[in-house]
Amino acid sequence: MVSGTTTDAGAGTGTDATTGAGAEVPVLAGKPLLGSLFDMKTDSLGTYLRAQHQHGDLVRITAGPPGLRAELYCVFSPQGAQQVLATEAANFRKDNPFYQELRDAFGNGLLTSQDEDYLRQRRLIQPLFTRRRVDGYAGAVAAETQTVIDRWAQAPDGIVDVSGEMMHFALRTVARILFGTDVETTVDVVGRCFPVLTEYVLRRGYSPANIPRSWPTPGNKRAAAALDELYGACDEIIAGRRDADAKAGGGGDAGAEAGQPGEDLLTLLAAAKSSDDGEFDASELRDQVLIFLLAGHETTATSLCFALHLLALHPELQDRAREEVSRVLGDRTPEAADLDRLPYLTQVLKEAMRLYPAAPVMGRKAVAETRIGEHVVPAGAHVIVAPWVTHRLPRHWPDPDRFDPERFTPEAEAGRPRYAWFPFGGGPRACIGQHFSMLESVIALAMVLRAYEFEAVDTEVPVSAGITLRTDGPARCRVRRVDG
Repeated sequence: MVSGTTTDAGAGTGTDATTGAGAEVPVLAGKPLLGSLFDMKTDSLGTYLRAQHQHGDLVRITAGPPGLRAELYCVFSPQGAQQVLATEAANFRKDNPFYQELRDAFGNGLLTSQDEDYLRQRRLIQPLFTRRRVDGYAGAVAAETQTVIDRWAQAPDGIVDVSGEMMHFALRTVARILFGTDVETTVDVVGRCFPVLTEYVLRRGYSPANIPRSWPTPGNKRAAAALDELYGACDEIIAGRRDADAKAGGGGDAGAEAGQPGEDLLTLLAAAKSSDDGEFDASELRDQVLIFLLAGHETTATSLCFALHLLALHPELQDRAREEVSRVLGDRTPEAADLDRLPYLTQVLKEAMRLYPAAPVMGRKAVAETRIGEHVVPAGAHVIVAPWVTHRLPRHWPDPDRFDPERFTPEAEAGRPRYAWFPFGGGPRACIGQHFSMLESVIALAMVLRAYEFEAVDTEVPVSAGITLRTDGPARCRVRRVDG
């Protein structure tokens, strides 16, 4: 694979280098005036799949009327995804309108920041996500999971919607880890405000033109009210925490292994500092908190929802996973060290994340003209990589729509390209919380499988691409207590 010369992402400028002529990028056929606008609005995930099936691993999709038309260069191969996210990551920035809307709503946190802002934030936050630190949250995950198990015992007719249940569980878990005792208020506010803001971000992020946020339209006013409430709740908690810290005589240095495992993340974020990077001020703390709340619950909830849904559809695989859990754990509460002792359960989760990646598409903007395979992507192009499609390429995933955890044995994983599976992104901007997500998912799945058998009520669960992958209906299961 030959690539064009790139620049440092911090410069934000192109180069005079050329890549040489490449084959013309094929275009997905659409309507004469609107291109694929209607298809992208009604079924973007299906449209990406169709584009790859018809035209291969790099396809241009156009959407919108002339003068307002968006062009997306969609990269579907593992090698192309690796180039965009990893080997030439400096050439592909988070400069598209969608990320700008995310910044405006949820702040300039680790997910949305760029250049020196991002590098500084990453340096301050990385020590808080060491394996030892994250493993200290296993007890909080287990406690929240037990609350779910107890509540399901009173489920009417034994039926639970694992989509809504896992969303609530994951939100409570990340709020508990972020804020410690300040969970209830946070969950209530986030539950009210996040849906309003996510819909607002999606509508504006994918619109060819937007009115100013300051105009007093009903949509702008609803979003502003939700943002004010959300910011107010976070600011109140942060101010209270800093006041308490000041009265206790000042904070410490949240270095590589500062504090005690299990200490809430807000305390550690507030104490994070270095001679080179300083520390987070109150608004920066709020930005990090909001991003962690957003990215830290929807993604894990999606993985758990579909792991349970798929096991409910495949009782023989559910029995195999439950047998492993019972053999390894017996009656004891799972802990972080059990992740390595539950390989089949981990395979189940990885296969669920293959079929239903929480981040089904990821957007970037090319700084410089770049060759990807036999095609050239022009400078300034909006680029999409799509785990939703790459995770279904038959050449790497035979019978790709079949649920088969055996795809993730060590031998099978070693035989595939690195970016044939990338639910956590990759390269320098790979998800900082991926170990926490796996820890939370394995512990929660182990505990609920030990307690309940699952039978699918909804055999089909429609999905669509929001900020993360989202269900467009319930994912109901009938749960029965496991005998003994």
